[in-house]
Amino acid sequence: MKTSAAEILREYGPFPGVAQVHGVTFDGQHIWLASGDKLNALDPASGKTVRAIDVAAHAGTAFDGQHLFQIAEDRIQKIDPKTGRVVSTIPAPGGGGDSGLAWAEGTLWVGQHRGRKIHQIDPQTGAILRTIESNRVVTGVTWVDGELWHGTWR
Repeated sequence: MKTSAAEILREYGPFPGVAQVHGVTFDGQHIWLASGDKLNALDPASGKTVRAIDVAAHAGTAFDGQHLFQIAEDRIQKIDPKTGRVVSTIPAPGGGGDSGLAWAEGTLWVGQHRGRKIHQIDPQTGAILRTIESNRVVTGVTWVDGELWHGTWR
């Protein structure tokens, strides 16, 4: 694997009323961060919160080009970012032990924290299409340049 030093271009926070960030995604206009009981939209230029959606936001957050997806306990909510309305829900594959969420290849990728797995699921039904085992705790998932990555700690 080729490695290189990363350059931090910008840092955001702290955010008033936000004790922890549980998920992050970008919709092309706003950075969305999950903070337990809200999804917060940040302006990337200023770092300021420009709006919030009152919705359970306990773990991973993803954007499919039209909707936000948010893990809330044992389910994944599909949210219209324009209205803030939850338009549908599907079961989360880890039954509440889910830790990260990403959108790629027309499907959702869900980390299962202590289960040490990543599930590819159908975003309409929640059906598990594929499971990838990890030898580490899965804390977050993302796709970069056609590759699936996950965060961890030992």
